[in-house]
Amino acid sequence: MRKVPWVLLGALILVQICYPLTEDKTRAVLTVVTVLIGVLLSVTHALISRGARAVVALIGTAGVGGFLVEAVGVATGFPFGTYDYSGELGPKLLGVPLIIPLAWTWMAWPAWLAALRITTSTTKRIVVAAFGLACWDLFLDPQMVAEGYWTWQAPTPALPGLPGIPISNYLGWLGFAVLIMTVLSLKLQQKPKTDDAPMYALWIWTYASSVLAHTVFLDLPASAAWGGVLMGAAVAPLLIKLRKC
Repeated sequence: MRKVPWVLLGALILVQICYPLTEDKTRAVLTVVTVLIGVLLSVTHALISRGARAVVALIGTAGVGGFLVEAVGVATGFPFGTYDYSGELGPKLLGVPLIIPLAWTWMAWPAWLAALRITTSTTKRIVVAAFGLACWDLFLDPQMVAEGYWTWQAPTPALPGLPGIPISNYLGWLGFAVLIMTVLSLKLQQKPKTDDAPMYALWIWTYASSVLAHTVFLDLPASAAWGGVLMGAAVAPLLIKLRKC
């Protein structure tokens, strides 16, 4: 069972490598497959390393909470701004593709575990994990908007070089990420484990591959720069900690 997360991580990496080499509907399919493998990876690791309590906490906060905040966002424009999802990402409920809350669940887990490894302060862990998760969206949103998977009705003011996405989106991500990490800090044991290595690898791979893909394959140099610097600030302390071991 301990090898399962590594196997799933390998499958995830393979699918993500294929993504920039494809086009149109194939990319949409690979996007969905990536999220499905990713959420299976995170949930499986949570179960193996910390038990059913961790799975319930993760799915309840990032999954159910992610769906609710997205549904509110689509209906009201709060907290991300006024936006709409296309039909490219599969079935929707209340205007939200069901794959979206799974994406929150997938990446919230490695963000939290990386923060556990970086600092022993609960407050700092919440800040580091939330900041890292929100900065991942500096890669995600520009890529998905470029593919036409969702659009904003009022995309200004935007970050320089990232048109079509209002700053409110990133602030909304940060606010909800703080809520996720606060709940996880209350529900889960606050200690890193040796079994967390696959999630560290996922976190580092997500960062490095995103910088590479946006720079070389997807023609999104601005998101490569923004994400490279800001998410890099969340990933670098983990690399330093792991190097010292």
